Amino acid sequence: MSNKTIVLGVTGGIAAYKACELASRLTQSGARVSVVMTQSAQKFVAPLTFQALTHQPVHTSLWQGEESQRGESESKFAAPDHFAAMAHIALADSADVILIAPASANILAKLAHGIADDLLTTIVLATRAPVLLSPAMNPQMLANAATQRNLEILRGLGFTIIEPESGRMACEHIGSGRLPQSEILIQALREALTPATQDFAAKTVLVTAGPTRENIDPVRYISNRSSGKMGFAIASECARRGAKVHLVCGPTNLSAPRDVEKIDVTTTQEMLDAATKLAPRCDVIIAAAAPADYSVPSIANHKLKKSTPKLGRTLELVETPDILATIGKAKTPNQIVIGFAAETENLLDNAREKLKRKNCDAIVANDVSQSDAGFDVDTNRVTWVSRDESCEWPLMQKSEVAARICDKIARLQSRDEL
Repeated sequence: MSNKTIVLGVTGGIAAYKACELASRLTQSGARVSVVMTQSAQKFVAPLTFQALTHQPVHTSLWQGEESQRGESESKFAAPDHFAAMAHIALADSADVILIAPASANILAKLAHGIADDLLTTIVLATRAPVLLSPAMNPQMLANAATQRNLEILRGLGFTIIEPESGRMACEHIGSGRLPQSEILIQALREALTPATQDFAAKTVLVTAGPTRENIDPVRYISNRSSGKMGFAIASECARRGAKVHLVCGPTNLSAPRDVEKIDVTTTQEMLDAATKLAPRCDVIIAAAAPADYSVPSIANHKLKKSTPKLGRTLELVETPDILATIGKAKTPNQIVIGFAAETENLLDNAREKLKRKNCDAIVANDVSQSDAGFDVDTNRVTWVSRDESCEWPLMQKSEVAARICDKIARLQSRDEL
């Protein structure tokens, strides 16, 4: 995203507030974000919000100096200072990519039929950049035959449609029409900006991601701070390169990446069962999950109460199954197995020991004690450790780490195929 210019179109709909987080994350990733808002969008979010998040002026009209003057019985627009005839051309020419999120039924209808009656629609008609549309609206509006026809027209015209998610809407209806999470939209932008080589085509990849939870009683459990973001980024990158991807995932708040089969699990044993079932038919296995290392031998049927008097309580723990070691032991000569090592000290020594003990082709090691890397953040600083080399990578977005990991795997595959 660094040094890329992204035109973010925001149209009228309750999902407009979600575009604020998206604009902020794109800006933090190094992109220059030019926000273009329709009049309806401004009813939901003030332009000043986007200006503060992107540090860029927000564009709301073809007319510069446009302002509303309200009299006693009517309202009218004041005469503009001048018509900014080239504003839409400048934005259209400067864009590396255009994303409209949320894209209302109204904007879909306009673009499908070439209507250009405001700043956003004129920019889209004037640009040569790829245009991505993320529809978000009431499920019945989305399912309407006219909206569906417009989406088909837009696909035929070369627009990329980002499929909406399903769930409960602000209108209390349940169905398809929710704006996807920022991770999905950012993934789509990266794909548009950097079309991937298909070096994983015809490959099947298994990725484990996120934490696992081991119940203590109906209320409490043992887990860790893993968010799953690194594993999801890897699964997304593998799919982008043409692989068939199975993502075995512990409890997270992340949406499944596009073109990825997501298998939800909770416990370490469930993750092991799912992974070992899929592993024999996979060419590459990337164990990016952070399974809980311990569980209790007997889960209480009722919530454990504090001791009375307060004498404390001793909790007996047993080790959970070792997923990576199990996969490594069953590894075939044609498989590539990549593990992760989340460490707080002796990073390289622990990674090299894990590489041998668990029969991996490489270990991706990171120091999770650092605030800007590891668990529950969007960036990571890792060291790639294989039998042949050890290389430390600087702090970067997890999506960039995922791309580098896939580059390394592609080289391992090429070596094995010689």
